[in-house]
Amino acid sequence: MIDHQPDLNQLPNELKPAFQELKVMKHLQQAGFRKRFGFSCARLFQLVFVLLFHQKNWFRLLESSKGDSFPGKDAVYRFLNHAGFAWRRFLTSLSVATVQKVSVLTSADRGTVFIVDDSMFERNRSKAVELLARFKDHATGAYYKGFRMLTMGWSDGHTFLPLDFALLSSGKSAINGMNEKIDKRTNGYKRRQEALLSAPQVIVSMLDRALAAGATASYVLMDSWFTHAPLIGEIASRGLDVIGMVKNDNKRFLVQGRKLSLKELYTAASPVQSKKRGILRSIRTELASGIPVHVVFVRHRTKKNEWLAVLTTDLSLSVEDVIRIYGIRWDIEVFFKCTKSLLRLQKEFQGRSYDLLISHTTIVFSRYILLAWQHRQSTDARSFGGLFYVLCDEVGTLDWAIALQQLLDLINEIATKAGKKLSALIQRQLQQWIATLPSYIKACLPISCCES
Repeated sequence: MIDHQPDLNQLPNELKPAFQELKVMKHLQQAGFRKRFGFSCARLFQLVFVLLFHQKNWFRLLESSKGDSFPGKDAVYRFLNHAGFAWRRFLTSLSVATVQKVSVLTSADRGTVFIVDDSMFERNRSKAVELLARFKDHATGAYYKGFRMLTMGWSDGHTFLPLDFALLSSGKSAINGMNEKIDKRTNGYKRRQEALLSAPQVIVSMLDRALAAGATASYVLMDSWFTHAPLIGEIASRGLDVIGMVKNDNKRFLVQGRKLSLKELYTAASPVQSKKRGILRSIRTELASGIPVHVVFVRHRTKKNEWLAVLTTDLSLSVEDVIRIYGIRWDIEVFFKCTKSLLRLQKEFQGRSYDLLISHTTIVFSRYILLAWQHRQSTDARSFGGLFYVLCDEVGTLDWAIALQQLLDLINEIATKAGKKLSALIQRQLQQWIATLPSYIKACLPISCCES
């Protein structure tokens, strides 16, 4: 009888080399993930990591016939709810190590950027989630319950890698407060304190951690919600240039001693003769704080009668380069879409603890990092979605592929112990059977079996 022990810890064949090459378990260990007894942190992490690729949720897995071979629900939730684990240290270590690998594949002439943006982290059906707050979705104008997922990533225009994130709550519109029993010495307490800070404060801290860890870039890309003079000054003081969309609000720009609004600045700007259609005007000016900037006006893509303004602190860039580099910011929007639609962000695990939200979001981001590295090394034109579904399909073949291999090993073992005539007969029948197999099944078998 074949001894078949299903193991969801087994990584997809296409993902296993990347998992080993990026040394994910080593980064987890260096971040201080240890347990005194029970299942190790490495096994629990890998189990949650690959759960998505088996297209199962945790409840269905435990209810299945294989449920007895996996850790119990309590073991996994204790791991995800642990306030002492340094999830940020793990994510930063893994991300920066991957950035350094990708940088080797990137031309020196290609600019690299940090991208900062926030996205909705919805928990509309929740009532007792820690630090839950109410926010307004500025895209639709509707309100939602949850958090603002402030994220910073690195990109070279081809590969996007998340470096850091924070789930921001709100002091004014908070629904629930912080758990008073939390140990104030833990990493979880520090993340809770951070959740109540303003976004500009958190962005500066993220940049400092990324630079200290060894990540480098030439520009910081932001949308109009973050492109304000105080934050621009903080970023410039760290030797980085800013490229960001400018909101048409009450901010003023200095032109020859006059303070102009953005509309007045557009009137004062000079028309641009550019090969690229849509670039209208540009002007060099200063922010109210005295920081020199270059503002480029482009035509609104959907509203032809309106324009948008893009600001940069790098005065050496041409108007075409400003728009080209700012276009890289779209990578983070693709990242948000992928993590929510494919990688089950905010859906896979439900819990009331803020620590579980942080741990699961980190695991989802680490899945994306491995997919990004796999995509960068791939020579075909598969998208992230295509690569993801290929991996899921491959995982579905693991059980029968392992069983088939064990069956062949058993037949070969019997043939070696039989007489010469019987052994030759078994080998001939086995070869005829293998020859009739479809090619996709042969690909799952070792060459040695096909040649025996």
